[in-house]
Amino acid sequence: MPALIDIRRRIRSVKSTQQITKAMKMVSAAKLRRAQEAMFAARPYARKMLEVLNSVAARANPEAHPLLEQRGHDRALLVVVTADKGLCGAFNANIIRTAARFVAERGERGVELSLVGRKGRDAFKRRGLKLRSERVGVFQALRYATARELAQELTSAFVAREVDEVYLAYNEFKSVIQQRIVVDRLLPIERHVLRPEQAPSDYLYEPDPAAIFDSLLPRHVEVQVWRALLESQAAEQGARMTSMDAATNNASEMIDRLTLYMNKVRQAAITKEIIEVVSGAGAPS
Repeated sequence: MPALIDIRRRIRSVKSTQQITKAMKMVSAAKLRRAQEAMFAARPYARKMLEVLNSVAARANPEAHPLLEQRGHDRALLVVVTADKGLCGAFNANIIRTAARFVAERGERGVELSLVGRKGRDAFKRRGLKLRSERVGVFQALRYATARELAQELTSAFVAREVDEVYLAYNEFKSVIQQRIVVDRLLPIERHVLRPEQAPSDYLYEPDPAAIFDSLLPRHVEVQVWRALLESQAAEQGARMTSMDAATNNASEMIDRLTLYMNKVRQAAITKEIIEVVSGAGAPS
C-alpha cells in the first residue's frame, strides 16, 4: 500500500496541472471571442464574392482570364492549414489525416503541398512529401498581408502553369465544440451549372471585362484564403477551449478519486495502529 506522502504529492501534482488547464481554457475563451468577431465579419463578404464570381465564370469565356481557365487534374497544389500548437484535441490530427488521404487518392507525384502551421509542417516533412512552401507562426498575429502573400504565390503558380488546380484544406468553425473539415477548390474558379430556364447570356461589363477580371479575380483569391485562415484560427481556439475544459474536469475527478483513496489508506493505517494498541494492552504481562 503506498505511503500517504506519495498520494498527497500526486494530488498536488494533479492540482497544479488543473490550474494550468483552467488558465489555458480562459485564455482560449478570450482569443476565441476576438477570432469569432473577425471571422463573422469576413464570412458574408467572402461567400457573396464566391457566389457572384461562380455565376460570372459560368457565363464568361474561360479564356477571358487565366484564373478562369479549366485544365486537367494532373498537377494539384494543396494548401493545408493547421495550428502551430497542440493541446486542442483532434484538431490537427483530423486535417492532417484528410490531407494525407487527398494525397493518396491523387498520387504523391501529382500533388504539391503548401503548409500553414507548425503541426502540419512537422507531420508532412516526416513523410517526405513534395513541399512548395511552409509558413509557421502566422497565427500569433494574423494579418491580411499574410493572406495576400499566400494568394499571390498560389495565383502565380497557377498562371505559370506549374499546377492545374489549387485546393484549400482547413477546419471550418461551426461551434465551440464542433469543427468541419473543408477541402475547397480555389483555382480555377468553379463554374455554376446553369439551369435550363437560366439564360446563358453574358453580362455587360463597365469597364471592359479584362480590367474587371484583373482586379476582381486576384482579390477573390485573397479573400477566400483570408477567410480560411480566420475560420481555422477560430476553430483552433474553440477546440482548445473544449479540450482544456475536458482536461480540467478530468483532473477534478482524479483529485476526488485520489482523495478518497488517501482517506481509505489513512483509515486503514489508524485502524491497524488501534488494533496493535488493543492487542498489546490485552497481552499477558
